Amino acid sequence: MLESDILVLGGGPAGGAVAIGLRRMGYSVTLVGEPRPFDAVEGISDRVIQGMKGAGFNIALNEMAAPSPRQVTWNGLTSAANTERLVPRQRFDQALLLDLAQQGVQVVQGRVKGCQAEGPGYRAEVALSEGGEQQILAGFLVEARGRAAPAAGVPRVKGAQTVSLLQYWQGPAAEPRSAVQSFEDGWAWMALRGDGRRYLQLTLDVASADLPPKSELGDWCRARLEQLEQAQPFIEGAEPAGEVYARTSTPVLCEHSAGDNWIRIGDAAMAVDPLSGNGIFQALSSALQAPAVVNTLIRHPERAVLAKAFHEARIEGLFYRFARIGRDFYAQESQWPQRPFWQARSQWPDSQPLHLEVTPDQVSTARRPVVQDGFITEAHVVVTPDQPLGIWHLNGLPLAPLLEAVRAQSERAPADVLAGSLGEEKGSLLAQWMRQQGWLS
Repeated sequence: MLESDILVLGGGPAGGAVAIGLRRMGYSVTLVGEPRPFDAVEGISDRVIQGMKGAGFNIALNEMAAPSPRQVTWNGLTSAANTERLVPRQRFDQALLLDLAQQGVQVVQGRVKGCQAEGPGYRAEVALSEGGEQQILAGFLVEARGRAAPAAGVPRVKGAQTVSLLQYWQGPAAEPRSAVQSFEDGWAWMALRGDGRRYLQLTLDVASADLPPKSELGDWCRARLEQLEQAQPFIEGAEPAGEVYARTSTPVLCEHSAGDNWIRIGDAAMAVDPLSGNGIFQALSSALQAPAVVNTLIRHPERAVLAKAFHEARIEGLFYRFARIGRDFYAQESQWPQRPFWQARSQWPDSQPLHLEVTPDQVSTARRPVVQDGFITEAHVVVTPDQPLGIWHLNGLPLAPLLEAVRAQSERAPADVLAGSLGEEKGSLLAQWMRQQGWLS
């Protein structure tokens, strides 16, 4: 029997980031995870590198490949302006677990067979990768098993049902590269590693794809790839080397993602469309402030309502932001507007612009939950249509009282009002910044 303060289920970047954060706060943390059972490669942007550095990963960063070229054919136009790093996920996942162990997290490699509430905490049963079973007791549960996490009765918001079909091909060694191409019923992502391993993936609408039986999926996928111009360099001289893996990629938001002694993070809390190629970035975005939420729930249960509201509002805000980014990108593809795949995704989740116009009459100040010194507390912030959760500081300056001071002396120039407390240079710069944000007329 293992016992610890906190049990994290899932050893991906989100679960790992929270485990490291909580270990640094002094908690004993046990994490259950194992590398994914099938070989896969993931395209990673430089934003992910920065997020992982901030989270405290070191060994896993060494698995990052150098940037390789990526071509995108979308709406009939081809661009080669972008790059991405092609990372083998099995090696990357193993490196994540090594990172955690090095930083004091108790790592249990295996698969969770069950997890139940027991007394004031939780008991998990784990089938160990090396054989045998392990029982784990903890007072707090972090659910980070990605899309595979059990629903646990939590209500969910879902986008159009989407499936991604992945197959490996093997061909001669070549320079690493990747490509994206839209087609009538979805889009394809192709990646080539230096050893000649190819990863070919089709993303489709579940309701309208009319997929064949599993035994025929390989031929079905090949026929569609052969019709795509961008796929030709990836399939030429290569052959399939394995079965087709079907993975759900439907956008999903858990409407409740925190309780008094549990929290959901990463894709277990909100999983968005993989279109942007920033799945790890999105998972990290929902996890980096979670240690402060957990710390508050444990150390300051009187602030539980505040901490849970902070986490759920942040998860929901991120979900809809990423969903609207996907919507706008899908809407750029205008060749097949009536096809079910494109019609559904170019209009979901709503018609609200990604960036809302901000005018002074829409800007207010309010009390909102914020992160301070490792806890969730309440602070006076500036609330705008674009930042409904509030903006607290700018370079260490609390903005709400400064904006209120400017408004209280509307007959004076904002720069002059701010100069009284910040000095002439800083006052002038902040007034200019506020005007650029739409806070001042």
